[in-house]
Amino acid sequence: MNIAIFVSGSGTNCENLIKYFKDSETIRVALVVSNKADAYALVRAERLDVPTKVLPKSELNNADITLPLMREYGIEFIVLAGFLPLIPDFLIEAFPRRIINIHPSLLPKYGGKGMWGHHVHEAVKAAGDTETGMTVHYVSNVCDGGEIVAQFRTPLSPDDTADDIAEKEHQLEMLHFPAVVEKVIFEER
Repeated sequence: MNIAIFVSGSGTNCENLIKYFKDSETIRVALVVSNKADAYALVRAERLDVPTKVLPKSELNNADITLPLMREYGIEFIVLAGFLPLIPDFLIEAFPRRIINIHPSLLPKYGGKGMWGHHVHEAVKAAGDTETGMTVHYVSNVCDGGEIVAQFRTPLSPDDTADDIAEKEHQLEMLHFPAVVEKVIFEER
């Protein structure tokens, strides 16, 4: 199965997924797509010999551009790994239950518009939460509103800064995200 990873930033999860599936006989990262030409994730993918494509928001939202690109690479499943734009409805309809996203909180807490990256970790700190975690969910037409696939938790101490919270949550992503992607793909086949 060919998968595409959609990214907007540095791409640590993207790189982790590429390496995880490198020797897989059933799942191949066939394409990395970014809405930003300067996303470091593109450099990571190219270093690992994965084709990349930049799709600015205007092109992403154009079915006549995005759907042929997915067909060109034989994409059957899409993984959002730090991808910030909302996924257009036509792509969700073309890939029903075949687009998943990772979110750096225990949804439904700290989800929705504007809640990404450090904004989430600062909100967790401000709320005085005693735990945080990551959520993997299906993508729907509601921002961070799709069905939850998996959640992983980590305890927090009152002394943790937003940066500490980010690091603890990121360790969960590195540890669990590739296996969750693999499990979801096999379940949806």
